[in-house]
Amino acid sequence: MVTQPIVPEIIDSMGFQDFRDAMSDYAPQLEQLVCHMGDGGGDTEKVAQLFRILHSIKGDASLCQVFFVEPYAHALETLLDRIRKKELRYQEVIGDVLLLVLDRLVLVLDALAYGEPLDDLQLDSLRTALEKLPELPADEVPAACARLVARMMGTSTAPPAPSVGSAQGLGGHRFADLQFFRSLAMQLEYRLPGFGGRTERNLALALDINRLAERPVNVDQLAAAVYMHDIGMMLLPEALWLRAGRLGDEERRQMAAHPGWAGGLLARMPGWEEAARMVLQHHEAQDGSGYPDGLRSEAICDGACVLALVDAFEAVTLKHAQQGQRRSMLRAVAELNASERQFHPEWLQLFNQVARARLEVREMVGGR
Repeated sequence: MVTQPIVPEIIDSMGFQDFRDAMSDYAPQLEQLVCHMGDGGGDTEKVAQLFRILHSIKGDASLCQVFFVEPYAHALETLLDRIRKKELRYQEVIGDVLLLVLDRLVLVLDALAYGEPLDDLQLDSLRTALEKLPELPADEVPAACARLVARMMGTSTAPPAPSVGSAQGLGGHRFADLQFFRSLAMQLEYRLPGFGGRTERNLALALDINRLAERPVNVDQLAAAVYMHDIGMMLLPEALWLRAGRLGDEERRQMAAHPGWAGGLLARMPGWEEAARMVLQHHEAQDGSGYPDGLRSEAICDGACVLALVDAFEAVTLKHAQQGQRRSMLRAVAELNASERQFHPEWLQLFNQVARARLEVREMVGGR
């Protein structure tokens, strides 16, 4: 039987907002339970709690007329019911699916609330794959879950692993300038405890992505851009950095100024014009919805495309940090792949290769 698509729409604005509010309560409860579920899922009470949360999500979706959520919640609820009845063994990859599907639904709700397009979210293919899971033989479910996770991360098959990069790949010239840029980055990092280690994480990821490119960006320029891209944030009120959720118009105007401040500093230093352009453009988006200039696709330089991915990955990983490194990476990669209109498709695929290789290394060494 062909599944009829359900078009996400706001039928009743008050009911829709009530459901969004309810999801903001359900999401952390589900995340906490999944985080504490070991492979094998021997805790029957936690399985029962997960089932009840999904049942509540499905019921609230119906009550609030947010009907497109129901089939996703129902498929997950049915999968958990099999675990609850001991027909299926809980495994960590099932928890990954629970979290990634929940994240995707939250992205859909946000997109609807703010009038943003839904094309990148691939809802029909996700629903088709999800509805097949509960019907599979028990021994086929983990592999099917792994394929679904890979699809949501933009990698249906595992690519060759790139070498793990570090700052050692930098060129030797302009060393003093680069050290100065790094010192500024560290000043920003020290301002917030959650930023600890972000400078080297961002640099390593940017260099790994760049290393896979057919026409790589100049390494020194990319490193300078990584170090400097958020320096302008130090000129903004600190409360603005820490603001959760969407920004108001005035806050967006203030935030849109920060790439220009850092880019302007680089532009005034001889030899760093390319890095300045990367910094100035790293919040531009492929569909023209970014800032400060609303540039589109080919008007955005390659270095800025790399930096946009690195910056977004760090932000989303930090958002999910309480889930552990492996799972926060999974959720961040899936979220970036649900925002294809924001990122350059070729650089996104290179990012996917690096992220997948890193996850495989963590799985080999048993990291969480």
